[in-house]
Amino acid sequence: MVSSQEIKYWVGFSLIPGIGRAKLTQLESRFGSLAEAWKAASADLRQSGLDTASIRAINMWRPRISLDEEMAKLERHRVEVLTYHDATYPARLKEIYDYPPLLYIRGSLLPEDEWCLAVVGTRRATVYGRQVAEEISADLARNKITVVSGLALGIDSVAHSSALAAGGRSIAVFACGLDIVYPGENAGLARQIVEQGALISEYPLGTRPKADKFPRRNRIMSGMSLGVLVVEASETSGAMITAHLAAEQNREVFAVPGSIISTASRGTNRLIQEGAKLVRGHSDILEELNLTTVARQMEMKEIIPASDTESRLLKELSAEPTHIDEVCRSSGLPASDVSSTLAIMELKGMVKQVGNMNYILAREAREEYRVIVD
Repeated sequence: MVSSQEIKYWVGFSLIPGIGRAKLTQLESRFGSLAEAWKAASADLRQSGLDTASIRAINMWRPRISLDEEMAKLERHRVEVLTYHDATYPARLKEIYDYPPLLYIRGSLLPEDEWCLAVVGTRRATVYGRQVAEEISADLARNKITVVSGLALGIDSVAHSSALAAGGRSIAVFACGLDIVYPGENAGLARQIVEQGALISEYPLGTRPKADKFPRRNRIMSGMSLGVLVVEASETSGAMITAHLAAEQNREVFAVPGSIISTASRGTNRLIQEGAKLVRGHSDILEELNLTTVARQMEMKEIIPASDTESRLLKELSAEPTHIDEVCRSSGLPASDVSSTLAIMELKGMVKQVGNMNYILAREAREEYRVIVD
């Protein structure tokens, strides 16, 4: 967790071109904190392993940046900053190779946003594409899946607005600073998303949207999500870039089939040829992801353990059966403690033994969707 006093130095370094996560890691390792790195002389910066160009950039930009003014600007725009050290930084995003060192957030990221899916597509959506995006996004929202997209016109806008209208949550990832809504026509939608989700960017305030930033933005959309659904897309669209990034990040790729003579479906049809999961409705997505009820899994995360041992065991269990021997190994707890605590937790309805000393998280709950595994 980065302190409120330290965070302004993360913001300062984010304003210096060429200083990304790898270089920030070098600086943290050498100086112990970015606060100390901010004050460092060139010789000390060189000892951290930074190249000459990076040192020159720091020396040029550091005197021009008022950290207090930047923090005041963030406060005026109601923007929060998360570093990858923070517990609320999206855990799945940290799995990708080039995850951003910090995120600017407007709105709120909640624990249930762990179950999110990116829905993307063409800006020039057909009537068919809009209808499909609307229905699937709304159904995902009703099943407690947070819909992630890029706030673009067309499919992105439909995905966001449909999830919100269904009472769900949505996250929009920007390719610019959060003080700039792009496109401007979606300013009202952006305000709605702040109320029922979050706006996210890796770029500091004042950063203008440029063509090279959109592919970088797309890696965040796919990286933080369980998978990517492409509704309509040409073969060279940004949505196809997002799908290919998802595949590289070991995320699921879903695609809605379309007419073979429609240019809007050439990309999605090609994705299906290449192995993407063909989607006819939201249930195809939930089945492929092997989700039981998201509501139930969320409830499991809200269980309040009565002891440190219970807390550790809850972290080792999921909806998938885990043998007690594996729980002992992964938790590092004595077998006697694990056995007796699991017995108590089973009486409380927190876990369930499903045979041969295999355990799962278990709690009676209203299920909105269940996948039956033969």
